[in-house]
Amino acid sequence: MNPDEVRDDWAGRSGRFSPRYYAELGPNKVSETILETLQYYVGTDAAILELGCGSGRHLEHLRSHGFKHLSGIDINDDSFEVMADAFPKLAETGTFRTGAIEDILPEYDADAFDVVYSVETLQHIHPDDTWVFEDVARVAGDILMTAENEGNSPERGRGETAVSYVDDEFPLYYRNWKHVFDEFGFTQVIHEPTKRDTIRVFRAP
Repeated sequence: MNPDEVRDDWAGRSGRFSPRYYAELGPNKVSETILETLQYYVGTDAAILELGCGSGRHLEHLRSHGFKHLSGIDINDDSFEVMADAFPKLAETGTFRTGAIEDILPEYDADAFDVVYSVETLQHIHPDDTWVFEDVARVAGDILMTAENEGNSPERGRGETAVSYVDDEFPLYYRNWKHVFDEFGFTQVIHEPTKRDTIRVFRAP
């Protein structure tokens, strides 16, 4: 798949892995880990951006615990309509943009947000678009957090495979995010492998 095909697949997704699908699942253990991490490292006044926020289940968990300045980017046009139905207070109070992060992140100033995080989003960035990781680092003023599938769980048996296809349909690229963000001067302060993903927290230089 080329980069446009990957983006188009997510932009038009319905059913499994769609905004509605995740809204119905609601907050999960990753949501709780994000909350606990941000409660420790930043206050509820922090400006927070989620990359690939979907219908906002993780942001809603933050909002319901007092975080006030919440933003999100998602490529799927349905995301924010679903959010308005499922999490209306978040939709009313947050700031959201529809589009690819490759198009939107370059528009932000450096250190535009105190916190930038992603959950199973950066793992779908095509190798031709990895330049955007520098923009991810550039806009993160204090904390950068990733909860991504790095393919390192023995239960998945991926070995050294660099890419797999979810449901034989769309690609998932395995990357070590410490290696990625080391390049931009970030310091890893948390590394927590889980059954599905690897959670990493970085401090800005």
